[in-house]
Amino acid sequence: MPGLEWRPAVVLGAFNCADESHQKVCGDFGITGFPTLKFFKAFSKSPEDGKRLYPGDSLPALRQSLITNLERHQDAWPPACPPLEPASTGELRGFFQRNNVTYLALIFEKNDSFVGREVILDMQQYENIAVRRVLSSEEELVKKYSVTTFPSAYLFVSSGSFSRISVQLEARSFYTYFLRRVPGVTRDSYKLTLMPGTENTTTPAPVRHADSSKLYMADLESALHYSLRGETERFSVLEGERLAALKHYVTVLAKYFPGRPYVKNFLGSLDTWLKNQKQSNISCSALEEALKNKKNAPKPAVLTHSMTWVGCQGSKPHFRGYPCSLWTLFHLLTVQASKYKARTAEPLEVLGAMRGYVCYFFGCQTCSKHFEAMAAESMNQVKSLDEAILWLWSRHNRANARLAGDLTEDPKFPKMQWPPPDMCPSCHNEVSGQHVWNEPTVLHFLKIHYSPANIYFDYTEPERVLLARQSREVEVGGGEKVMGDGRADMRRKERGENKREEDMEEEEEAEERRAEEPDGVMMEREVGVLERQELHRPSIIRMNPRVKELEEDIVDLDSFSEQHFKSKALKEAALAASRKRRLSKRDTIPLLMADDDGHQAFDYVAAWERLRRRGLDSKQLVGALEEEGSDSLRKRQWFRVLGLGFSRLDVSLCIILYCLSSVCLLGMYTFFRMRLRSRKGRPGFPAG
Repeated sequence: MPGLEWRPAVVLGAFNCADESHQKVCGDFGITGFPTLKFFKAFSKSPEDGKRLYPGDSLPALRQSLITNLERHQDAWPPACPPLEPASTGELRGFFQRNNVTYLALIFEKNDSFVGREVILDMQQYENIAVRRVLSSEEELVKKYSVTTFPSAYLFVSSGSFSRISVQLEARSFYTYFLRRVPGVTRDSYKLTLMPGTENTTTPAPVRHADSSKLYMADLESALHYSLRGETERFSVLEGERLAALKHYVTVLAKYFPGRPYVKNFLGSLDTWLKNQKQSNISCSALEEALKNKKNAPKPAVLTHSMTWVGCQGSKPHFRGYPCSLWTLFHLLTVQASKYKARTAEPLEVLGAMRGYVCYFFGCQTCSKHFEAMAAESMNQVKSLDEAILWLWSRHNRANARLAGDLTEDPKFPKMQWPPPDMCPSCHNEVSGQHVWNEPTVLHFLKIHYSPANIYFDYTEPERVLLARQSREVEVGGGEKVMGDGRADMRRKERGENKREEDMEEEEEAEERRAEEPDGVMMEREVGVLERQELHRPSIIRMNPRVKELEEDIVDLDSFSEQHFKSKALKEAALAASRKRRLSKRDTIPLLMADDDGHQAFDYVAAWERLRRRGLDSKQLVGALEEEGSDSLRKRQWFRVLGLGFSRLDVSLCIILYCLSSVCLLGMYTFFRMRLRSRKGRPGFPAG
């Protein structure tokens, strides 16, 4: 391999431009697709010095391209690179007197052959031998050694003897293998010097267990983030067909993507912005600004700035991930488009958007070429929305068949024809011993599998948390900068600057300090904590995967009410403390139980929970209420404490039953009293 054997003359370095941490470096070097090879001659100083190589798909073509660029070096020849030019008769005369080696190998070849130069580079790390190439046009040497075959190799010894190298095939690998086994030829202990801080410090990704029968919103939102920000921002200017492809792609996303409200707002605002751009080109900086999250808009528009793979997670970081999620995204969009028949959805609307995006933006250039070839072959034959679903499915299976066994295949997730029999047994048939697909059943399966009802929200952050975590450019020690999305932090100043979230140890220390601080200060700190907790309300809850997608979050109202009323009560307590009034825990109890109108709230479960956390019991609550100055307030609090756990309906029923029982008792009393009186008034019979 040139990357190992040709050092130090040729050193290969690689950047994973699909990794977001390398985006800036790849942008500086002008990398717009993968793989991209750039050649930097010796003593290069800037990224602009690199020359793009187009070696084709073969390794021999790559080696020949590198050699050609090495020979074009016009300045002083690099000392680490061996001589590649043809040897002359004068140079070889007295060679051993000028060079401290035992052996000299001469490769006789024609002018267009690369065998000699490849062997020279193969042997540069070996000592006690030199390798030179001689062209067939060097008649004196050819005639002197009776060379009749090109290429052919001869080995000369410093003692004066020489012989032709006998190999089975006159080729580079055979020459190299023979020369490395010559007695006295040893390999130098060459080590590549690394720049400081270039060691591999990759942290293994956490394992997220996923169900292959489900879709995950984390994968879909990660695909949106990288396709819109990572792929498009590699181009300094978007214009022409590339700009048209981006507009078409975003329009389809805004129309069909079944996202959460903030994400749909993001796609809608981006689509509107692109449609309003009337100029023929858009700069990278303008697009980057448009792709930022908008937290202060009337409708907050937020898209995650991280990539979290769940269903598309590979066994290693370089497997699966984004390509898997992009396929999933477009399968989902084709199914979504089939539901919009009444809205005049075009059969090629989604497929056309995918074709344009993959052609102009998808980083893997080999993948892009293969997809374009499939699209040019048969995409225009798609006549219906259902055919669009099946066309994309069949081409995905064709890509899986082509990549099965490839180096890019994840060994734990082998490429297979999908869906497998265990997921859809009726999708598979056999006719005359040959496997065939039951396409109507496959279509039905795809519409169920790629439906919004099958999307799960595991590992997605709630939208309000995304709003609160809007990152910005921050300074790190040593002047190093960490680039975020450029948005200001969501936490604003309200009654003083809110603290950032502390870790558990710091919060425990803060609890101990609050016990020693004045109550007013403690209240102000609790207000800040509660306001941060409000940002972490429960997210969407999907109890049944078959239920249609919900458009709003389902929230734990009890938890929300408790936090809301407690936050309001503590704010009022803090305000009172600022007026030089010292509050005790007894003073805060009525506030904790008061609603917005000043009336007493009925959330006693929350009150009991707060008392339990503070170490108080029910008797202490009653005692605290009895010490209040207002008799009316005490009575109301007594009534509500005694009614703890009862609703208004329960109390009303008790009153009605009490009244009915009283009426019954009164009636029975009246009946028996009247009867007793009637017996006393009845005359007696005389004794006989």
